[in-house]
Amino acid sequence: MRLYPLVVQTLGFLATVVFLGGLALMVSLALPSTRRGLTDAVAGSERHPLGWAAVMSFTAMTASLYLSEIVGLIPCSLCWYQRFVMYPLALGLIGATAANRPGVWRIGLPASLIGLGISIYHVTIQWQPTLDVGACTSGAPCTGRYVAVFGFISIPTMAGAVFTAVAALMLLLWMAERSARLDGPTGETNESAAAA
Repeated sequence: MRLYPLVVQTLGFLATVVFLGGLALMVSLALPSTRRGLTDAVAGSERHPLGWAAVMSFTAMTASLYLSEIVGLIPCSLCWYQRFVMYPLALGLIGATAANRPGVWRIGLPASLIGLGISIYHVTIQWQPTLDVGACTSGAPCTGRYVAVFGFISIPTMAGAVFTAVAALMLLLWMAERSARLDGPTGETNESAAAA
């Protein structure tokens, strides 16, 4: 158990970095001036964003297993819902990375957004328990916070950070695919390629 505080602090720090990176990527994709450069940079290198998404989601999965199976923290209902999204997402992204299947964004983007929604609700009721609509009816309370790294990073905050970053990477893959479909060899819009 001596490793527990160090592991949790490290996870909290990594969650902060992952969240800020995901947020920066989303902002960059929203700006036309940077979007094109990002999608061009990814063209032909789709395995890189896939790999990052796989590593982050797999780390989140193993961290949740560490906290429940080794440390002994009992997951609440909303934690389980987030796991139901994160675990298949991690395994799917690992498989897609190995097979170099960037089209996994079609599943990865909606899944990460669903997970992010659950995380946001979970964090909200941790800070404001009166907003709980009764999603946690049995087991550990969803409003409880087992950890508070830096005073505000809880377990669902960490999961939400990963869901944010994975959603941003899936969005990048979608935009890169869309850009490749629309652009011909000269860089001009190719309507026949878009129709195919």
